[in-house]
Amino acid sequence: MFTTTKPPVPAPLLRGVPLGGGKTSVMGVLNVTPDSFSDGGLWLDPLMAVDHGLRMMDEGAIIIDVGGESTRPGARRVSVEEEWERVGPVVAALARRDITTSIDTVNSEVARRAIEEGADLINDVSGGVHDPQMTRVAAEAGLPMVIQHWRGFPSQKDLNQDYIEVVGDVLEEVEGQLRLALENGLRQSQMIIDPGLGFAKKPEDSWGVVYSLSSLTARGLPVLVGASRKRFVVSRYPDDVEGGTLEVTKRCVEAGVWAVRVHHVAGHVRLIDELS
Repeated sequence: MFTTTKPPVPAPLLRGVPLGGGKTSVMGVLNVTPDSFSDGGLWLDPLMAVDHGLRMMDEGAIIIDVGGESTRPGARRVSVEEEWERVGPVVAALARRDITTSIDTVNSEVARRAIEEGADLINDVSGGVHDPQMTRVAAEAGLPMVIQHWRGFPSQKDLNQDYIEVVGDVLEEVEGQLRLALENGLRQSQMIIDPGLGFAKKPEDSWGVVYSLSSLTARGLPVLVGASRKRFVVSRYPDDVEGGTLEVTKRCVEAGVWAVRVHHVAGHVRLIDELS
């Protein structure tokens, strides 16, 4: 039987600093892709991407999440080499500037190369399910890794989006992913949970999870939430998508979420400062 409250475990360390315990932090999204739903094509040039990453840090982000493959519905999969050609120069350039970076990938080879270039965290939207080597790469490097709730790629035609009770189901399925990660060598003290808003969830399901984030933070591990400009936000805030994203961030602060992953950093940093 799944229970939400677990004994405390050592917090994952990001550059030697424990995650959690303070106010909610901001992770800046840096999509080095031509087809991401919000900023596709804007940062394909490595120099522009690096400049944007530096700008988000100046606005108050604590970490820049660099991704080279879109996971929006209908997006095409890309090869490891194509993904690395996009993200490699950006991760390396940010690391040379002593910027804390995470690599947003489902491929362990991309993660391994990014770590060699200086990446500090692995953000795998499949939570290690797509590529079982991912958790081993994180374990060997001793880096924190995001375990996101996962049922498959949004482009899958047979993707299961049905839940008996969405919050309980998501919690139970995440617990299964955590057990699998442990079996593959990841330590519990390296784990960060992400409920996967917008992934295999109808809009009302994602909002249901947002309203129950405290059930996830009660698990005792840091929680990362990515809602920025996603379709479930658009469904309720069609004329003010950023305002809807800020509403999710407000809920995250109230629930004690470790970090929010957003495109527009400054507004979320201001809101968190006002609420903290």
